Amino acid sequence: MDFRSSEQVPGPRVEDVLPQTAAAAVKVVIVGGFGVGKTTLVGSVSEIRPLTTEETMTQAGVGVDDIHGVERKTATTVAMDFGRISINDELVLYLFGTPGQQRFWFLWRGLFEGALGAVVLVDTRRLEVSFDVIGRLEERRVPFVVAINTFPDAPVHPVEEIRGALDLPPSVPIVDCDARQRGSSRDVLMTLMRYLHSLAVTADVS
Repeated sequence: MDFRSSEQVPGPRVEDVLPQTAAAAVKVVIVGGFGVGKTTLVGSVSEIRPLTTEETMTQAGVGVDDIHGVERKTATTVAMDFGRISINDELVLYLFGTPGQQRFWFLWRGLFEGALGAVVLVDTRRLEVSFDVIGRLEERRVPFVVAINTFPDAPVHPVEEIRGALDLPPSVPIVDCDARQRGSSRDVLMTLMRYLHSLAVTADVS
């Protein structure tokens, strides 16, 4: 007697299948403090349905998580966000969004393994939450660009003021973005790709 189920196991959606022309893949990490828009950016730019690990915030985080400036936030990433974007027919970018709260930063080590570079998402209302994030990238020598997420009520500062506040060298690109908009988020990733290419060219020359 055949006890196998007659029900078919659903496979991936057609739009989620990796293109057959894909010959290379790179890993990019989206980092930033709590509530700066990492999940939003991954979701807006991913060509597949993004994997998220958002959970409802509970009393367990009271007094532990710094929610200053994002008091209305009700959910948070507890492991990672994952998405994919095809740069061209052959190159695929895998996106990994990190959790923002420091109590989940122990997960960063695995997420950074094999990463080509990173995007640091910044909220100008709370620049201070980016200091430790950038410090960790510099310690790990992970190249990165900074993307200023344009929240409606966020103050606007000249780029050089932002650079000075974050203590960034002139070589690190800083760009504006709207994490809700696919085109804007894609431009951030292209900025990172161009920056990584310039670093590779410089290394070859030297």
